Amino acid sequence: MTTPVAARPPLFNGPFFLMCGFTFTVFVSAFMLFPTMPFRIVELGGTRFAAGLFLGFLTYASAFSAPVTGALADRFGKRRVLVVCGAVLTLFSGLYGVTTNYTVPLALAVVHGLFWSGLLAASAAHMTDIIPESRRAEGIAYWGLSTICAIAIAPSLGLWLFHHGWVWVCAACGAFNLVMTGIAWSLRDAGTLHRHENGFGHELVDWRVMKLAFTLFLYSFGYGGITSFSALFADSLGVTPKSIYFTALAAVMIVSRPLTGPLADRIGPRRLLLPCLLLIALGLVMLPLSTGRNSLVASALVFGAGFGSAYTVFVAYVMKHVDPRKRGAAFGGILAAFDTGIGTGSISIGYLAQRYGFGVAFGVAGLLAALSLPYFLAVEKRLIPEA
Repeated sequence: MTTPVAARPPLFNGPFFLMCGFTFTVFVSAFMLFPTMPFRIVELGGTRFAAGLFLGFLTYASAFSAPVTGALADRFGKRRVLVVCGAVLTLFSGLYGVTTNYTVPLALAVVHGLFWSGLLAASAAHMTDIIPESRRAEGIAYWGLSTICAIAIAPSLGLWLFHHGWVWVCAACGAFNLVMTGIAWSLRDAGTLHRHENGFGHELVDWRVMKLAFTLFLYSFGYGGITSFSALFADSLGVTPKSIYFTALAAVMIVSRPLTGPLADRIGPRRLLLPCLLLIALGLVMLPLSTGRNSLVASALVFGAGFGSAYTVFVAYVMKHVDPRKRGAAFGGILAAFDTGIGTGSISIGYLAQRYGFGVAFGVAGLLAALSLPYFLAVEKRLIPEA
């Protein structure tokens, strides 16, 4: 007589799909704005370097504030933080729309980044609360598809709207932000608030998570450049549509994530993270060698095969070693490293592209990504003894 296999806890339910809808609207709005803002800044008289500063300033502000906003979500509730951040980002959509001097969006980007970090940390912590632990990597992977679907359509939509006028881009971003705020209002906090009598103190930052998450900095550097400049790079090669890199990147991520999530739960997220880091580095090395559409798409497919799962499995790995009451703070640390990489990449690749060309700029990104694997292997056993 065989022993019955324990039923797998349910993953797909109302709260899960609601959060997927929330995240989809968040990233449609963001990825209509991020690729078009460089064109707007150049249109208003800025340089490529200035164009890279927008995403750089935003992500630096997000990175430095993420440990704090993540801890605030733990203490005051993820839903409350999400509603406030959504309302503020709606306001910012309007401010970007009426700006006629390229220096103003650069200043606004700093404040934008503070609320962006709260949005990302609180939503990730909330989603982790509602996903069964035994299906965590799978759940995060499927949830991530909402981000990928948004990235697949948003840049093209944003660039199409930009062709009809900058105000249409900002109006569309504002509409999606309103929808996102409405969804946040309907949520219910699933986790336990983390309160201590001694205030915030040293608990604001989990330095163990921060040190390990530097791995993300090394490979997200290249992603920052891709987000800001892949459309401009495609344009410089005469490749159309200009958003083709985003489209190919999203396509391979959509295909791979439903496979890699359950696999990570089965064999362990660490074992899947290592080949992902290799693919990211290879894809970035291929990018500056691109000479046309086919080679550009090939780079996106290889990069996407690694990048699409690396963050998911890294988060699943870290969450195994984090107090559930401090998930917001842990995600804050992860976002700090990830966003610092994106911001540094956007600014640095903008500068290098302005001075030396896109080949050198993306070559540097590939070199840094290649260091992510040896760095992870060097620090994990010291920071996580049971690894």
